[in-house]
Amino acid sequence: MENTQNKKRIFSGVQPSGNLTIGNYLGAIKNWTTLQDDYECLYCVVDQHAITVRQTPADLRRRTYEIMAIYIACGLDPEKNIMYVQSHVPAHTQLSWVLNCYTMFGELSRMTQFKDKSSKNADNINAGLFTYPTLMASDILLYQADLVPVGEDQRQHIELTRDIAARFNSVYGDTFKIPEPYITKGAKINSLAEPTKKMSKSDPNANAYVSLLDNKDEIIKKFRRAVTDSDAVVCRAEGKDGINNLMTIYSCFTGKTDEEIVKEFEGKGYGDFKLAVGQVCADSLAPIQEEFERLMKDKAYLEQIFKANSEKAAYLARKTLSKVYRKVGFVQI
Repeated sequence: MENTQNKKRIFSGVQPSGNLTIGNYLGAIKNWTTLQDDYECLYCVVDQHAITVRQTPADLRRRTYEIMAIYIACGLDPEKNIMYVQSHVPAHTQLSWVLNCYTMFGELSRMTQFKDKSSKNADNINAGLFTYPTLMASDILLYQADLVPVGEDQRQHIELTRDIAARFNSVYGDTFKIPEPYITKGAKINSLAEPTKKMSKSDPNANAYVSLLDNKDEIIKKFRRAVTDSDAVVCRAEGKDGINNLMTIYSCFTGKTDEEIVKEFEGKGYGDFKLAVGQVCADSLAPIQEEFERLMKDKAYLEQIFKANSEKAAYLARKTLSKVYRKVGFVQI
């Protein structure tokens, strides 16, 4: 499990809360499949992060299986990648406690996601919500990751992770690799209801996002309802956020350039364009959904992946944790 071939190591995680959207797929997962031959990749289902917001236990369990099934259905190979569940590797939380003692209160209070989630969950501003960026730092530093694929909204977390690692290293010597953000080539997909905002799987408006598991009728209905402008020309321009977003989605699924899209829909209205985007999206997701359904019927296979990959992850994690424990002065037996 060492970097024997001098491959750089990548770590990323997805919460099993809400349904993954085409934004998650086109922005991240689809591109991860191109990394699996050139990098040593760890993809974690971060179930411990999910409970900072109240979850229904049965839903959390089901979604944990679903995320793993979606990863595989989207083309991630469980033999080439270490795909595992966070709570199956205790070292995540063990390291997190140590790193909490090297994370400053002021740093955590400035995290924009804490402010955002606190305003949305005013009746449950718990300590986990406040300290979860340290758990995120532990997720990454535990595996001595070189790179972390992130969108712009996660950059602040990577900066904090780098600061915590540098602080620890300055006290105890070289312990953690300082990770770099890996800005993925994936497209930024925005909400269908508010096209100036990023598409989110936790959006209370179901028409704002397309889930990877939505059926064809639902997908087409959501694209038909997508917010656009009063102009009727399909072209990319400032102020046409809705159409710009739909053109990005269409381009991702078809590989067509803006010029080709403009030519294809010349003289046609938004209705024709929205229908075409919906159809190409549904057709592209159909094989993923078919494979997902097959995998979800084979829980034993998914559990076998959970077990085998958690053992691989735990092997890497133990090496870092024992080094950290030794450096801070814990007696090890």
